[in-house]
Amino acid sequence: MKALSIKQPWAWLIVSGHKDVENRSWWTSFRGPVLIHAGKQHDGPKGDWGWPDIARPDALDYGGIIGIAEIVNCVRLHNSPWFCGPHGFVVRGARRLPFVPLKGQLGFFDVPADVVRELGL
Repeated sequence: MKALSIKQPWAWLIVSGHKDVENRSWWTSFRGPVLIHAGKQHDGPKGDWGWPDIARPDALDYGGIIGIAEIVNCVRLHNSPWFCGPHGFVVRGARRLPFVPLKGQLGFFDVPADVVRELGL
């Protein structure tokens, strides 16, 4: 199974069902289920939340799988407030999974079969 590493808090926003587009500088033809990997780095200051209408979690996980979503499209334009391009991976059906520590990689990467089994997938 493939995974995509995403910095926090974006990864949490996706698996919690708030964020429906993941912005990237590159295009993909990949479609289908993808594990969401929370990278070890936070994007911006950790204390800066910026979305007062979304309840902030007590803590964010870093450096492992935190959920799953389906990539249904890759677009250059989208009406989502989360889209800022230049490319957007449109996600649906996102949900949280139990945290499993795992080293991330750039781009889509293969998750070892034992980790996929541990996640019950």
